[in-house]
Parts: sequence; C-alpha cells; structure tokens
Amino acid sequence: MRFSHRASSSAKAQADHPVSTKTGPAIAAMMAAAMLGVSVHAMTSPARAEAPAGATVATPFGAAPISFADLVDKVKPSVVSVSVINDGGGAKVASKDNDNGGRAPTPMIPDLPEDHPLHDFFKNLPKDFGQQQPDGGRPKIVQGQGSGFVVSTDGYVVTNNHVIDGATKIEVAFENGEKHTAKLIGTDQRTDIALLKIEGTKTFPAVKFSEKQARVGDWALAVGNPFGLGGTVTAGIVSALARDIGSGPYDYLQIDAAVNRGNSGGPTFNLDGDVLGVNTAIYSPSGGNVGIAFAVPAKTVIEVVNQLKAGGTVNRGWLGVKIQNVDEDTAASLGLSEPKGALISEVTANGPAAAAGLKTQDTVLQIDAEKIADSRDLARRIAEMAPDRSVDVKIWRNNAEQTVKVKLGLFPNNPEAAMRGESDKKGSVAPSKLELSQLGITLMPARASDGKDGVVIAEIDPSSDAAAKGIKTGDSILAVSGEAVSVPDDVVSGVKKAQDLKRSAVLLHIQSADQKRFVAVQLRDKKG
Repeated sequence: MRFSHRASSSAKAQADHPVSTKTGPAIAAMMAAAMLGVSVHAMTSPARAEAPAGATVATPFGAAPISFADLVDKVKPSVVSVSVINDGGGAKVASKDNDNGGRAPTPMIPDLPEDHPLHDFFKNLPKDFGQQQPDGGRPKIVQGQGSGFVVSTDGYVVTNNHVIDGATKIEVAFENGEKHTAKLIGTDQRTDIALLKIEGTKTFPAVKFSEKQARVGDWALAVGNPFGLGGTVTAGIVSALARDIGSGPYDYLQIDAAVNRGNSGGPTFNLDGDVLGVNTAIYSPSGGNVGIAFAVPAKTVIEVVNQLKAGGTVNRGWLGVKIQNVDEDTAASLGLSEPKGALISEVTANGPAAAAGLKTQDTVLQIDAEKIADSRDLARRIAEMAPDRSVDVKIWRNNAEQTVKVKLGLFPNNPEAAMRGESDKKGSVAPSKLELSQLGITLMPARASDGKDGVVIAEIDPSSDAAAKGIKTGDSILAVSGEAVSVPDDVVSGVKKAQDLKRSAVLLHIQSADQKRFVAVQLRDKKG
C-alpha cells in the first residue's frame, strides 16, 4: 500500500510538472522510476509492465508470491462441485436450505435489496441457474450443494458428511463442465468427513494432503462452490491451530479466507498446492463470511479417509465414560497436586470402563505412557486407538494413584443412548429441609414420585460458590466426596469429612435434568 501511495504521488507530480517533450517518454519513465528509488532496464512501456507468472518477491522471511495464479491453475482442476439429488419416486422435495412454497428451489441465489451492489448480477442470471434439468420426465431436486476434491487419480473424492447426508444420488462437476455420478463409500459423523468414488474407469487430476504441520500465518487458499458459483478461489492465512469448536474431541484449523455456504467439503491449500484441511464450518452471526472459518486438519482427514477406503467405516476405541476437566478447586477437593487429568462423572453400564472397575470420581491421569492433560485430550487419545486394545489407565482414587487395565470397546453409533438408565430410583422419604451454610444451600430429600435420586437442592444462596458454578434449585446431589447420599444428613457428613481432611473444597456429584457432572464447591466457615 505504501508503494502504491508513492507511485500515485509521483504520477501526480509529473502531471503538475510535465517533462519536456525533448526528453521523450523513456526519459520520463526513468525520471519517475528514480523518484521511486528503483532501476529501469529496457522498460519501453512501463504502464503495461506485468510480473511473469510464478514470480516471487524476496522478503526477510523467504520468497512470497506476487500472484496465486499458477497455484490456482495447478489445483483447481481437482476441485469439484457436489450436488445431492433425490430422485426417488418423483416426489417433490423441498430444499433443505430454502422453502419456496412449492417452487423450484434456488438455494444459491440470495434475496438482496435493490441497492445492493450485487443485486443486478443475481437478477440477470439465467432462470435455470443452479437447477437440475429434467431427466425422463421426472424432476431432479437438488437437496444440497457443496464442494469436494479428488484425492486419487482413480476418482476418490473427499467432501463433508453433512453435504451428502440423506442423498439418493450424488453428482460431481468439474471446472471444465464434466459431470459424473459418484457413489458413497463411507462417512464419519464425528469428523464430518465423507468419501465418494466417481463411477467409471477414467482418470482424474488429483491433489495430495500436506505432510507439513500448518503454522499460524501461513497462506491459505480456499477453493469451492459458494452459493453454487463453482470454482471460486479466496485467499487468507491460517489464523489459529487446534481450535475447539465444540464438535467432539478433534481440533480444527481456523482460517480467514472467505468461506461461505457451499464451500463445505472443499479444500484449503498451502503454497505447495497441498491440502491443509477440509473446510467444514464457519462462525457467522449473519450467515455469511466474517473471516472465521474452520477446517478439519489434513492429518485427521488422512486417518479417516484411509479407514473409509478400506472398510467404509471408522472404528474407534471406546472407554465408556463421561468425563470433565479438573480445575483448581476440583483438584483441591480430590487432593491432587495440580489441575490435570480427566474426571469421570459417569460410567456406562456394561461398558469397558465398568467391566474393568473404573468408577465415578476416578481421575484419569495417564493412558499407557502418555499423560492426560484434560478431558478432550483423553477423548482424542482413546479415539485414536483401535477397539479391543488393552490399555493401562492410571487413575487417582482415594488419595492414591493406581493402574487399571482396560480392554477398549468399539465406539457406538449412539453413545448417549448407552449412558441412560444406570441407577434405580430411591424409595419415598418424608420431605424435611436442612440448611448447609458451608455450601450456601438448603437441602431436602428426593421424592420417588419426582423421579430423582440423591438429595435435592431446595434453595441456594446466589452469592455462594455453588451458585457461581452453575448449581441451581432443583438440582440433585448424588454423592459427596465419593460417597453416595440419600438424605440431607449424608451431605452434612460428607462436608465434615472434607473439613477433617483440611480440604478447602468438597466434590459434589450433581445431576441437572439428564446431565451428571462433578462440581468442586469451596467451603466457607459455618455460621453461628
């Protein structure tokens, strides 16, 4: 920008002080160049000078491209637009993205106001833009459109699972206009990756995954099919690594290249033309690009694709527990020296952990020789292991470390369903309230008619640590310091036990609706 500013200033200076016609245009050009501090070599037409394709400029950190054109020419032929079609029985199916009241769906044409700069562009598009043409007198309904890319010359294509979810027919289109039917090889919901195979024996241009670890600040080029405008290229940088977007234990790359609806499943390339990641999600309050997009890293995609190609599914290890992080208060309540590891809040009945003897309130510190930093770290490590593998799980239980050998199971299709219905309901107890000032809560026994276990929180002091940590009226306390409770006096005994051990906090096993978790609540001096 500084160079452009100086160039425009120099041009203005020449306009204000024209060079004598005796000097000629070449002399004028050299004088202008001298004002910019650059040298001129046989520059007969400076206004039209262009950098050669593939040219780079030297920087203190290495060569940087003047243009991405050569890179785009290299990778673009391997990127495809993915169309999902429902042609079952000719039934008219509304678009997942738009409901046009029975009219043919046009999911990629936005409804723009008349004063919008792109209003005329979209208004003047052909009427059949983005629509599938009739085939055999039966309409083809496009339920979804996205992007993908070819990863082998025999026609394997990677895209997102959510792009092809529910498809009865899948079609891929290349930049040159070629269209091919593709079959689904397999999907993985946890990473949102799907593998397709183009039917036939033709060979196709393919790209490969990057073997280098991406770095924050690296160039990133996204190529895809936003709003049905196939073959669109945007550029940016890698904004962050190992981003948690609340989608399982896996980390994502964050990039600021423009990614919009329709880019899903498309690749993000580095300057070598290798795939850094698969564009999967965007953060967008408006629904459009705001410069925050997320991609599944190449390393994760490679592992998933290899399994899908081999057997159509991804098999992961399964421990059979629900876990949570260990914060400083939780560590203090458990007697841990530092807030590390993953605290087990629920154990699946008849799961691998239950069979091995793991219990709620056990803290997983290590798997085999690898220390566990937090709950996501544990989930990721177990998922990377094969089912039926035996692992040594080092846990913290009753103020001591011990190791339990666990034979991992196969991660189930519906792990949430496997966690339900673990405990029997308690009998009916006459309700009576008990104030526990050390925790800032008032307790009452649970009623069998309410379908609750443990002890119910009848009132809570809004200034208490318990309230600050999300405990609320109506929650149930299932256990205190590892001991199950059924009446308020059991909670009192648990608190006294923690105080006798000189603990600054007590660990409560809390149930809120269908969710169970551990909460370490700081103890305060007893009133009176």
